[in-house]
Parts: sequence; C-alpha cells; structure tokens
Amino acid sequence: MKKITQFLMMSVAMLCATASFSQSTLKGKVIGSDMNAPLPGANVIEKGTTNGTTTDFDGNFTLKTKTSSGEIIVTYVGYTSMTVSFSGDKDFGSLSLQTSEVGLQEVQIIASVAVDRKTPVAVSTIKSSEIELKLGTQEFPEILKSTPGVYATKTGGGYGDGEIRLRGFNSENVAVMINGVPVNDMENGRVYWSNWAGLGDVTSSMQVQRGLGASKVAVPSVGGTINIISKTTDVEAGGSIDYTLGNDNYKKFGLSYSTGLMENGLAATVSASKTEGDNFVDGTPFTGVSYFVNISKEINNNHRLSLTAFGNKQRHGQRQNSHLIETYRKSERGIKYNSDWGYKQGQLTNTEDNFYHKPQISLNHYWDLSDATSISTALYASFGSGGGGGFSGTNKFGFDNDEYRIGELGTIDFDKIVAENEAAGVNGSESILRASRNDHIWYGAISTLKTDLTDDLVFLGGIDLRGYKGLHFTELTDLLGGQYYLDNSNENSPGNRAQVGDKILYDNDGKVGWLGAFAQVEYDIREDLNAFVSVSASNTSYQRVDRFLYLDSDPLQTSETYNFFGYGVKGGANYRIDDVHNVFANLGYFEKAPYFNSVFANRNNTDVNGDAENQKITSFELGYGYRGDKFNANVNVYHTTWKDRTEFASFRAQDGTRNYANILGVNAVHQGVEIDFSFKATNNLTVTGMASIGDWRWQNNVENVQIFDEENNPVGDPINIFIEDLHVGNAAQTTFALGTNYKISPDTRFTIDYNYFDNLYAEFDPSDRNTVKPDAWEVPAYGIFDTALQHELQFGEFRVTLTGRVNNVFDTEYIADAQDGSNSDAFTSRVFYGFGRTFSVGAKLKF
Repeated sequence: MKKITQFLMMSVAMLCATASFSQSTLKGKVIGSDMNAPLPGANVIEKGTTNGTTTDFDGNFTLKTKTSSGEIIVTYVGYTSMTVSFSGDKDFGSLSLQTSEVGLQEVQIIASVAVDRKTPVAVSTIKSSEIELKLGTQEFPEILKSTPGVYATKTGGGYGDGEIRLRGFNSENVAVMINGVPVNDMENGRVYWSNWAGLGDVTSSMQVQRGLGASKVAVPSVGGTINIISKTTDVEAGGSIDYTLGNDNYKKFGLSYSTGLMENGLAATVSASKTEGDNFVDGTPFTGVSYFVNISKEINNNHRLSLTAFGNKQRHGQRQNSHLIETYRKSERGIKYNSDWGYKQGQLTNTEDNFYHKPQISLNHYWDLSDATSISTALYASFGSGGGGGFSGTNKFGFDNDEYRIGELGTIDFDKIVAENEAAGVNGSESILRASRNDHIWYGAISTLKTDLTDDLVFLGGIDLRGYKGLHFTELTDLLGGQYYLDNSNENSPGNRAQVGDKILYDNDGKVGWLGAFAQVEYDIREDLNAFVSVSASNTSYQRVDRFLYLDSDPLQTSETYNFFGYGVKGGANYRIDDVHNVFANLGYFEKAPYFNSVFANRNNTDVNGDAENQKITSFELGYGYRGDKFNANVNVYHTTWKDRTEFASFRAQDGTRNYANILGVNAVHQGVEIDFSFKATNNLTVTGMASIGDWRWQNNVENVQIFDEENNPVGDPINIFIEDLHVGNAAQTTFALGTNYKISPDTRFTIDYNYFDNLYAEFDPSDRNTVKPDAWEVPAYGIFDTALQHELQFGEFRVTLTGRVNNVFDTEYIADAQDGSNSDAFTSRVFYGFGRTFSVGAKLKF
C-alpha cells in the first residue's frame, strides 16, 4: 500500500512538473500601424484554447500559455488579426496590427490626426465600436457629450437639429472636417448636422482636438477641431445587415458590403440605410436615406486612388419656437409640446420643417515620390439642395392665437385657414407656407507635401482652394386653399400673383472664394522631445447678387467683391519625461475673416460693411499626461482671448428705414481646466471619467458705438454696450462624466454613463445689452444616466451583434437650451427641454 501511495505521489509530482515546464510566459506590446499608437483592450488568445488576456492602456500584455509552444492570435476592432508562433518564454516587443481598411492611414494624414504622447494638443478619440454601441437614437454630435469641453444638445429636437459647442464656442467657431475636408458653411461657418445624419453608420473614428488643434490646412478654428474619419474599404470581403427599433416608432434598416482587396489592387465598399420615425417631440416625424460608396485602387507601389461619395437625403418636422417654462407646464403634452404643426385634411402639416440633400464626393490621390517624400491630394465637390419651412402673410400660427388652435395650446387649425383662403377667392391667400431655400455648389482642392529633410526634421506644406456659390430664395410651397399669393418683393416683377413653386420674398446668391496655404516644420529634437511650428495665410472673398431688390439693368444687382486677408502662427512641444509621464505646451495667434452675413448684414448690396474687422484670437495651453499599467489620465489648462468678434447691429428707424452699427471691441475670454481619465480596475471592468471647469466671460463694455443710416450718415447719439464680466451663454461651463464598461463575458459588455452639466447660462446677443442688466439667467444644473448592453454570438457562419440602449434612464426633466428673457430669470426666458427616457434595440448580422 505504501509503495502504491509513493507511486501516486511521484506521478502527481511529475504531472505538475510537466505542466509547469510546458507553460510559457509571453510578453509584448500591441500598436496600431495607422497612428503608431498603443491599442488598449486588444485581445491576445492562445490558439485552440480559451486562455487569453487583453492589453493594458499602454498596449502591453503578459500571457501564461498552457503549452510550451504554439501560436497566439492578436485581434482588435478595426484591424486585421495577427497570428504569431512561440516556443518557450518570449518577449515579442512591438506587434503592429494593420488597419482593416484600405487607405485609412493615408486619409488620416490628410485629416491631420493627432498622435497620443507626440502631438502637443488636447485630444479625445472616439472609435467606431463605441459609436455603434452608444449612439442609438441620439443625434450624432451627442456621442461626444462625455468629452471635456463639449456641450451637445438636440436644441428643438428635430432629426439632425443637434448642436455642439466646444469650450464655449458654437459650431461657427469650431472647425468640422470629414476626411480632412472642411464642412462648415462657407457663408456663416455653421454646421448643419441634418446634412450628415447618416455619418454614424460610416465613421471609422471621430477625434476632437480642443484649442489650436493639429489641423494642417488654413482653418482658423477658435474652440477646436472635430475630425471625422469615414470608413474606407475593408481589406477582407464581407458585409452586414442591421435593423434597429426605438421609441416613438423609430425604425432603421441598413446594409453594407465590401469586395475586399482584390488581386488587381481594387477594393470597393458600399453601404446604405433608411431611418424613419415619429420622434420624441410632437409633430417632428422624419425620414432619412443615407448612403456611402468608397472605391480604392492601388495603381502601383507609388500611386493610390480613392473615390468616396456619401450623403443623407432627409426631411423632418421641426420645433423652431422655444417657449416659456409656464407654457410647457400648461400644455397637456408637457416637454413634448411643439407649437409648429397641425393637421390639414387629416394629414400632418408643419409650419416649420427641414429638407435637404448634400452629397459630398472626393477623389484622393496618394503619391510616394520617394521613401522620404509624398504628396496627398483631395479634390472634392458638394451639391446641396433644400431648405427650411415657414410661413408668410398674416400670422395665424402663433401658439397663443386661440382662434386658429384646436383647444388651448393645441395644434394649428389648418382647415380653418384653408377655408378662409378659399373664401377670399380672387383676393388671394392671406397666409401661406413657404420654404427658405439654401441650395449651393461647393468645390475645392487640398494638397499636402510631406518630406523628411532629415531623420529628425519633417517639412509639410500645402494649399487649400475653395469656391462656393449659395443660392438663396424663398419658394412658395402651399397656398393653403387660396388662388394665389400677392408678392411685391421683386422689383423686376411687382404685383406677382405667385403660385406653388414660384420664388417670393427674396432671390439672391452669395459667392465665396477661399485661397489658403500653410507650412509646418516638425522636429524630433530628441527621442523624447518633439516640437512643431506652423504658419498659415488665407484670403476670403465675398460677393453678392440680388435679383429681387435691384432691377436687372441696375449695376448694383451684383456687388463688388470684398476681400479679407487672414493669417495665423502656432507652435508647440511635447516632452515624454519617461514611459509614464509627458507634458506639452502650445501657443498660437490668428486672425479670422468676418462672416458673409456680417459684411452684407442688411441683406442688400448697398449697405455693405466692407470695413469689417478681422476677428483676433490668441490661445495657449499647458497639458500633462500619465500612462500607467492600470491608470491613464490627462490634465489641460487653457486660455483663449477672442477680440473684435464681429458684431453688426441693425435697427429699424421710425420711418421704416434701416440703421446699422459696426461694433468693434467686443471681446471675450475663455479659460479653464480639463481632466479625463481611464482606470482598468480589473481585466473586465474599465472606469472612465472627466471634469471640465470653464470660466467663459465677455471681457469689456463697448462705449460710443455710432449708428449710421443707409447713406452711411451718423444718426443720433452714440450708444453703449454693457457686457463686461457677463457669462457667455448657451454652453455648460462645468461638466462632469463618469462611465463604466464591464465585460460580463468575452462576448457581452455592459456600460453605464453619467453626465452632469452646471453653470449653463441663457444665450443673449451682446449688441442688445444697451442698458446695464444682470447676468443672463443660469439654467438649473442637471445630470442624466445612459446605459447600453451588447452581446455577440455565432449563428452558423454568421456573427450576430445584439445591442440595447436606454438614454436618460431615470426620465430626468431638464432644460438643455435657453434664450435669455427680459428679466434674465426663469419666468421670462424661453427654453427647450431635453428628451425624456428613450430607448433602442438592434441586431447586426455580419457575413
């Protein structure tokens, strides 16, 4: 018995020894080839087993294998998998995963994507996997709401009507670029997200560069730059079908297919989706059809071409008019209340709606002249068509006009308005519906030369050419039962009895030209120290054509061309103290041309503000980064001074003529501190958070502002503008976020996100503050919870992803936007409420 026991013990010992000797310890670092940056959360699996691990925040991993030799498989979303063999203990060093999209790396070069711990700017990057998980029924800009310095809302709540502000600056002063191509409106700088409502389906990554940004084109952004990189085309063949359902009859169906990279060097990807629903806000139904096409061709080792086209044709009802808090409380519909709609002969009809189609087409050419020199060129064009609805004539549509409402604060009684117009007979319609059209033709070219002067010195230079023509007119869309609508706005056709489809009220063109150039030097002073200096210059030209206010024979029908020269200089440095700590600093100054509507503020070719001052911006920033095994953090301190903000006030005199004032010296200071972090508490649990504390105020009063008449003669005594130390409105100056991402199993993850917003002041026009008034009304602080659950499973040969999302889990009632009232308080300010609880569930089948 004793011998048997000894034999068993020896056998166990030998088995244990064999097991221990058969194990290997593997180490390595996983990086992405596109940005040469670590890939945290990459999966490292021992082939043929369930044994595996994930990389830490620096992309590092350690894995004890079950056998002494074999293979490991490294995978990460958006990159092709890598299989490497091992025998015994091994340190692989850096394992570089190639992007799974053809040409993505070249697009990122044109788009000036910032590199972590190297580019000296404050930056946050959102990958496509996070967009797919969390976006759901939200507006596309809302995916950034947990980013420091960002305040994103749905404004009135219509499909695609979202707004984003960055460090207190609205979209007019935030450069938005898709694949390196600027998309801010050439006349007023705004971004209309409804034009890009389908972007969530085709975005590869979305990077927010706060402050000066890393953009290499001559784009003078004050608050920062939002870089959207679209998907290109997959290296491997395959596709997907997805379907999503949500609150208020939300439905979305989409499909995509990629040929993969074929032997002839050609690859193509196409995708399309249709989205429709009734929406959370009353009377705002929507339909959108989005599409995306990319064709890439590797001509040879030195030349690559990529053709991309995408767009979203949409129509949606709007809630244009905000209301007093009291009005929402009186309405039976509460925060869903919308005064801008009703029924006409049983069909839902809007007084305010939006319809637009803006396809964007770009052809990119990548040319490697040598190992050290390359040229990247993008030729692009965009053709916009559509506009926003409204009414003209007698205003019978006011929310408090009970005569034309079905019940108190009810829907518009369109049938009564139709009956009155029919009864008017030959006298024509008293009230009609119209659309303010804003069609445009936009074309441009961006070309960048990159050359390595030495191993440590890189020169980049480029040009940015743009031409734009905006066609602005009002189109009569519905006579509401009348025979015609009498319009006397056209000097060439007075007494026009307009029919549906005719132009009324105005018809003019805005022509904008842009010529920009930049030069930049990047210097790797040492292995741990990088610096850059960049200069840029641009000329913006404006011209206006008006076919209604001036006779065809009048030379004033076409205005002179007004040119505005702008320039900028910026520089920065990043120092990597060690593998964990880094610090950076940047500084810049630039002058920005006033917008088209500031030059032609009175909307004619006679009273032109041709001497409008350039806006002057000075910005500097200090930053610190920490990269540990479990903990990642960034701290940024910034200060931006905005001088001579374009203010062109217009006043109506008692005789009906227009007077105006060109207001100089309207200055603001935006400063603050931003913190963000990620903490990998366990292999399955990651905690993220951020804090953004800003102090954004108008800097000074403006005295002795002279008012002029249409003949440029002084009128009356000068006025004063009292804005000193008042808070900048319409963006929460204090925000916090805390999120958790828990991997329940290798195929299931669960997220909870909390966002808190405070120090949100109602918006006001500085030029309206002609008397001393208190600060704008401060909107009550609020916080909301969002959650998402995602599970992947194998279904035969297909991979299926199931996703459920709930936004505003606890149905918190909050005010997201406000317009300051006469008393700067909660009783006189007009507001838009944010959405209550919303949800969506979806399935995506990959093949």
